[in-house]
Amino acid sequence: MKEPDVLPRSFYARDTIDVAKKLLGKVLVRDTPAGRISVRIVETEAYCGPRDKACHASRGRTERNGVMFGEPGHAYVYFIYGMYHCLNFVTERDGYPAAVLVRAGEPLEGVEAMRALRRKAKKPVDLTSGPGRLCMALGIDRALNGADVCRKGPLYVEDSEDAVFEVVSSKRIGVDYAGEYRDKPWRFYIKGSPFVSVRADKN
Repeated sequence: MKEPDVLPRSFYARDTIDVAKKLLGKVLVRDTPAGRISVRIVETEAYCGPRDKACHASRGRTERNGVMFGEPGHAYVYFIYGMYHCLNFVTERDGYPAAVLVRAGEPLEGVEAMRALRRKAKKPVDLTSGPGRLCMALGIDRALNGADVCRKGPLYVEDSEDAVFEVVSSKRIGVDYAGEYRDKPWRFYIKGSPFVSVRADKN
């Protein structure tokens, strides 16, 4: 059986909103010395460059967000609230700071390893529902900031052509400060997935 392809750089080097939608259903892989951990991506958010006031690049380039200004197809990992890491993938063209946040995933492989990293999780849905939980379960931290996700390594994304689902869009979470960008429908998720962090659909 043919191994799934790793998503190429061309996948990320395009419109951020399109990337956010197309990442749904793809498989996020974290290779560790203890083995492979993977999740199916079920929720994303698009952060669309310097004019988007919810985007980290809206106030210019800093040491923290420098990766966003580089080549697409790299991981941008940041630390928030003094306790959580968040995983993003840089998009569009080199020099234009935009990225997609991975908000939630459905555990596929290495569930016991995830449980070891997320001891407080009482049930599978608690392992990877939300960007901070996802990073804890996959052992993602600032050491992976800047990692090239377009080739096999500690972190990458595989294609998955067999997934069939309906996509729901809604406003992003926690960006009430973003002015006219506050209500942009730039969060996308797989309808009905129990692993989505916040669901707007009722089914």
